[in-house]
Amino acid sequence: QVQLVESGGENVQAGGSLSLSCVAPGRASDPLVMAWFRQAPGKEREFVAALNWNGLVRKYADSVKGRFTASKDNDMNTMYLQMNRLKPEDTSVYYCAARRDVVISNDRGYDYWGQGTQVTVSS
Repeated sequence: QVQLVESGGENVQAGGSLSLSCVAPGRASDPLVMAWFRQAPGKEREFVAALNWNGLVRKYADSVKGRFTASKDNDMNTMYLQMNRLKPEDTSVYYCAARRDVVISNDRGYDYWGQGTQVTVSS
């Protein structure tokens, strides 16, 4: 079982920036694919970004390309999501997820999930 712990969610003004973190404690040697998904009230969960185990393979949703950057610290097995130029439509609960094998954007392919962190962007 892989535990994932997210942090960093806050209330922020539109146009602002925020950085989220997801740590997998004790998994520094585990070649995990790690991803961010988000879910707004009344909407389905959607893919945001994903990295392979060494951070060299990256995948982003079109809605966040150019604004969000995912990165990974393998020593700490921590994934970060730097979110810039935030919009009210980015308001969601952001979830960290992990799997092994290749990077995918389908949430059904992820085996491990964090509890989520709330990001609220006000206009």
